[in-house]
Amino acid sequence: MNRIGRRGFIVSTTALAGVALCGFPVFAQSGDLPALDKRLPKNPLIITPTDRPGVQGGTWNHALVGGGSLSMLIRYQSYEPLVRFNPEWTGIEPNVAESYEVNEDSTVYTFKLREGHKWSDGQPFTTEDIRFWYEDIFTDPEGGSTNGQSFWQANGQIGALEIVDETTFRVVFAAPNGFFAQGLAWANQDQLTRAPAHYLKQFHIRYNPEANALAQAQGFEGWGALFAREHGLAEDNVHFQNSNRPTLNAWMFTSAPGEDTERAIAVRNPFYFKVDTAGTQLPYFDRVVYQMVADPEVLLLKTLQGEIDMMDQYIATPTNKPVLFDGQQTGDYRFYTLRETAANVMVFCLNLNHTDDVKNALFNTLEFRQALSLAINRQDLIDAVFVGQGAPAQPSIIEGDPLYNERLATQFTEYDPVRANEMLDAIVPNRDSAGFRLDPAGRRLSIIFEIDQTRTTFVDMFELALPMFEAVGIAAQMRTMDRSLWETRVRNGREFDASAHQFGANSGIAAMLDPRYFIPFSSNSIYAPGWALYFTAPENPDAIEPPQAIKDQQNRYRELLATGDPVEQQVKMAEILEVAADQMLVFGVSLPADGYGVVKNNMVNTMDVMPNSFGWPTPGPSRPEQFFKT
Repeated sequence: MNRIGRRGFIVSTTALAGVALCGFPVFAQSGDLPALDKRLPKNPLIITPTDRPGVQGGTWNHALVGGGSLSMLIRYQSYEPLVRFNPEWTGIEPNVAESYEVNEDSTVYTFKLREGHKWSDGQPFTTEDIRFWYEDIFTDPEGGSTNGQSFWQANGQIGALEIVDETTFRVVFAAPNGFFAQGLAWANQDQLTRAPAHYLKQFHIRYNPEANALAQAQGFEGWGALFAREHGLAEDNVHFQNSNRPTLNAWMFTSAPGEDTERAIAVRNPFYFKVDTAGTQLPYFDRVVYQMVADPEVLLLKTLQGEIDMMDQYIATPTNKPVLFDGQQTGDYRFYTLRETAANVMVFCLNLNHTDDVKNALFNTLEFRQALSLAINRQDLIDAVFVGQGAPAQPSIIEGDPLYNERLATQFTEYDPVRANEMLDAIVPNRDSAGFRLDPAGRRLSIIFEIDQTRTTFVDMFELALPMFEAVGIAAQMRTMDRSLWETRVRNGREFDASAHQFGANSGIAAMLDPRYFIPFSSNSIYAPGWALYFTAPENPDAIEPPQAIKDQQNRYRELLATGDPVEQQVKMAEILEVAADQMLVFGVSLPADGYGVVKNNMVNTMDVMPNSFGWPTPGPSRPEQFFKT
């Protein structure tokens, strides 16, 4: 396998020697495209198919659920970073980059792009695209900065970009940055490979003096707002809603999500940079068709009817499994296994940066969070929602991993409403006539949990958990909403009481890269959005300076990110987890049991077993470009 060169040697992909190049039948008839050898880079990436080489053609039938599931596209057609996780999630390997090398102390990363690599419109992809992203988006506040990517920082400084030539560039850090390559491979961190300079320059005042007029003609106040929308990096996944934007992905949208209310269609990118071992240009599928479905119930019905070729998100719940099992023959599909990597099946997240001072003080009281954790009968939730699969646990590291911390995993997971009441009596002793506790301002103590309605297991668990909170005097409620509204109110807002989340990581390197529940470090740390901004962009007006104990924890993580030695990384992460056990910023239900998904019987080259993670954006690293149907 390819690995990072610890002493500066180049990690390269296999050369194309001796491989015959096959044609590109779906576009060859148009006569508008150059020959295949003119469309491919000089050294295409050769993909060894999971089972066998395939044939071009056919449609991959898919679906998007509700208005906010655009992140699904990262999983299925948009995992094309410079370097990527391998299918086994045991390391990283070159992808868009032909090769890369790292110096001894992890302060200099050198990347070589593929000579002749092109965007989907045939324009060259070079280090000019890298420079444009770095200077005009990433480090330019006027361009819609995305400097919240913590893995770009070492010792508080963003890495410096050095352009060597059209295909070579370096990133130089002021201090060791041992996780930079892994950060680039993480899902949705591929900004360097999705900012086509030749397209985006028309919207930037530095390159187009008429950019303000162009923006105003589209209803924007100035060029900056239009540019931010077009580059799409200031708002999660909005770039997928633009079929005009060139891409390096295997498929390019001809009808993007939102441009049609019924379906989105992506067709094969004729300039895609990968071939199989027989020399056939990938991807195999001519197109991907996403049906726009209203909710998971509709998606379940379509899957049972055989209309969906591959799916696990939104429908592969424990309660749906018997129905999907019984429908295998009619739907003509089989099951695959997902090795769960999430830190918990559901994490209760009180808003520790609440705009209401009284609630903010309560939620920041450790004993208050501990009492709420004791009020939950986790085994009841596990039995009812996950058919008994799982065991009570906090968001933590999986047992058996070298980083496993028993106290972090098990503390305050027992069901003890008597003790919970006693602890709450010491904090909020007064009650109203209905038995609900009164907060220090004399109001009924209510907590509204705002939930993404597509997470049906969350809804099911809250149906059981709300009476448990009420039993200890908390007026708990659930408010479900469309994913897009949830993103606005919770991920990008502060005026909410609480929510629930999932993911994070429960083992090894993944937990180091995504410690969202142990440190407020990114927008995924939804329990403390202001503190997370303080970590990533302290100059942001929405950033909130955290208490010293939280700042100390954030500094521990900075030290970890600056460490290149794997042994020292383990030591530092273990310390972070021990402090996380002291702070218990969030609380959960259970470490997840293995999950599942369904795939049509005629789909070839899919993996029977794979990780289930957003960081390893299931099934993206299994290389959907080499999927095909018989």
